[in-house]
Amino acid sequence: MVAADADAIVVGAGPGGAAAAYYLAQSGHHVIVLEKARFPRDKVCGDGLTPGAVRELVMMGVPMDPADGWMRNKGLRVIGGGHEILLPWPESGTLPNFGMAKSRVGLDETLARHAQATGADLREGSTVTGPIMDEKSGRIVGVTVRPTNPDGSRAKPYELRAPVVIDAGGVAARLSTAVGVEKDENRPMGVAVRTYFKSPRHDDEWMESQLELWDGPREASTLLPGYGWIFALGDGTVNVGLGSVSSTAKTTKLDYKDLFRTWMRNAPESWEFTEENQVGELRSAALPMAFNRQPLYHRGLLLVGDSGGMVSPFNGEGIAYALMAGRLAAQSIAQALSRSNGFGHVKALRAYPEAMKAELGGYYSLGRVFVKLIENPAVMRVCTKYGLPRPTLMRFVHKLLSDGFERRDGDTMDKLIVALTKMVPAA
Repeated sequence: MVAADADAIVVGAGPGGAAAAYYLAQSGHHVIVLEKARFPRDKVCGDGLTPGAVRELVMMGVPMDPADGWMRNKGLRVIGGGHEILLPWPESGTLPNFGMAKSRVGLDETLARHAQATGADLREGSTVTGPIMDEKSGRIVGVTVRPTNPDGSRAKPYELRAPVVIDAGGVAARLSTAVGVEKDENRPMGVAVRTYFKSPRHDDEWMESQLELWDGPREASTLLPGYGWIFALGDGTVNVGLGSVSSTAKTTKLDYKDLFRTWMRNAPESWEFTEENQVGELRSAALPMAFNRQPLYHRGLLLVGDSGGMVSPFNGEGIAYALMAGRLAAQSIAQALSRSNGFGHVKALRAYPEAMKAELGGYYSLGRVFVKLIENPAVMRVCTKYGLPRPTLMRFVHKLLSDGFERRDGDTMDKLIVALTKMVPAA
């Protein structure tokens, strides 16, 4: 039997992988984190952090100093159907009444370094090329690694072994696929494109969501599919993006980058969203939703974040759930490592998918129903036109879509949402 190199191996140092590594290291375990890129590195994202994500960051003890690029926001400004409303983040016993924004270039490195400072062994420039499987048990017992030197040259490949492996490697989920965990094509899939602009809107205290995107004058031109966002970063720039969602993973023929450019051509001049003010290229990414890859635990491998399809079908939020998954995965692994027998070890690891489904299963199933409704443009337009002017309804919708409701001991709206999540099968 080959000796283990660590108690756990984490593949990918995004928010989910960093959270898992942080909690494992904090509990005294030797954890190796393999990140194929070198920091700082970018990832396509809206850069907005909901109160749920902020709660997870607070639990991890991550400093969020504005001087370090953290921009606090009050809530959501929603524009559509000829209406504009402000929806403050609700304050509750478990959630703060503010969100944050921070570019992923800075966020991911901050979280990875936070885990590293806690004791995690972070190895950048380390691409995982495949799993190492035990022939007798069929369990994953390690990974093969292809490292690169800081100058980009190849280093000698090597193997790492551990009793537990976490795939936090993103939407491609190559490690999960290699061990036979395939994605469900019938689960929702989103697409997002985004870039950055220097703009006087950089210090806006509200995250903005535009539910209608026109290719010309409002009501006198064509309505584009999808919705847009504008998230201020407080550093002179804003993150501007366009997203769309489908109830299945079937690809569409839409040119989202072209849709984005059309939207920008019709943006108000005062926003200064011009080619001259654009910072960086326009990039796109897929958003895997509603646990579209399962099981979340399979023969020694745990799926965290995008690898497990943990993006919310309601709003495209993925960071909060990746952070939560990293925390819950680390808790299950810590319990598993304390068990002296194989049965107890596996039983502890199986608690991870059960915990994730208890938290999000019904909510994600409800989100799948929501996506099927709003992917019909006519339904979306009616909801936007007649729903936005109704404050009470919009407060309810805001809690639902942003996952800003209390699971226990909440108000009437919270209890209604909880009841709805229990009426549908767990995802």
